[in-house]
Amino acid sequence: MAKDLQNPAEEVVIGEERGHVRLITLNRPRQLNVISSKVVSLLAQFLEKWEKDDDAELVIIKGAGRAFCAGGDLTMFYAGRTSKDACLEVVYRMYWLCFHIHSYKKTQVALVNGISMGGGASFMVPMTFSVVTEKVVFATPETSIGFHTECGFSYMLSHLPGRLGEYLALTGARLNGKELVAIGFATHFVPSEKINELEQHLLRINSGDEQAVKAGIEDFSVNVQLDDDSILNKQSIIDECFSKISVEEIIKSLETESSKEGNAWINSVLAGLKKSSPLALKITLKSIREGRNQTLSESLRKEFRVTMNILRTAVSGDMYEGIRALAIDKDNAPKWDPPSLDKVDDEKVDFVFQPFQEELELAIPEMEDCRWGGKFENSAYTRPQNV
Repeated sequence: MAKDLQNPAEEVVIGEERGHVRLITLNRPRQLNVISSKVVSLLAQFLEKWEKDDDAELVIIKGAGRAFCAGGDLTMFYAGRTSKDACLEVVYRMYWLCFHIHSYKKTQVALVNGISMGGGASFMVPMTFSVVTEKVVFATPETSIGFHTECGFSYMLSHLPGRLGEYLALTGARLNGKELVAIGFATHFVPSEKINELEQHLLRINSGDEQAVKAGIEDFSVNVQLDDDSILNKQSIIDECFSKISVEEIIKSLETESSKEGNAWINSVLAGLKKSSPLALKITLKSIREGRNQTLSESLRKEFRVTMNILRTAVSGDMYEGIRALAIDKDNAPKWDPPSLDKVDDEKVDFVFQPFQEELELAIPEMEDCRWGGKFENSAYTRPQNV
């Protein structure tokens, strides 16, 4: 018998218990299911409860409307710009949640039938099975708003073949469902007209047995080939250009390649890079390069530090300026500080990566007996002197 844990029509996350299956619906369709503080809290509540529930075997997550999840709520961050650490709690909880999604003990399936961007894609890529359709649009576009690659993606992107991670992180390039399957960010491709039928089939399977779930998905999945114009067919050029040491050298290499026959596609790549925050580009490149040699936990702790330093405008207010230009005034004319790559001080880039005092670091539980420990409410940040 189905049991709804949170199911009023206006609830931002709906949790349902159906036999041995647990169904999560991200339910802010008008806002493209962006991540708010309440979204993070409810997701953590459901996932912890169900991991500890022996009757729960399979967790399915999907998005209402035309988006799976479009990432963080930019207006929430912008509204908090004048208050010290206004978004500290949601950021802490989100990174803590990311770790638990990656290391979850039950079988998880993401049914992705629309936009999946930024931090929102962290609810998709780490799942046991990630099912995408032809309607999927994936991107990590943070540099365009003066931010950095977040929510574990400095780790996940850096482990893609060649220098594809640098390319996706710096440019915010979009990938479709076929491309996500090709790079391993999705496990199966199912035509959109079959996605609801697949969901019902998984509910009927009523089991978390991985082989049974996989077989059930494969009953609906189809083999796909990359389109001729897929960016993944440009891997050799991407590797050549994005292996350069600095952002400046990457751009110079792209400019050289763009003059060659058949490489007109590079012009839009260059235009995007030159429009993005110079500081964010350098921070992001450093983060991706570090991620290649870090564990997931190390990457999440690093990203938490970088995020908090950016929100605190420790070296620049570029994130708030980027949000203003994109989502508030919508003039698409951000005034970056510093305004160009040659004005970016490497010491400022390094500063945002500096470790916090140990008690102020993201507390990721490494031992099974304290797996769901390290919560925000138990952290040093709840003590007055650290707020």
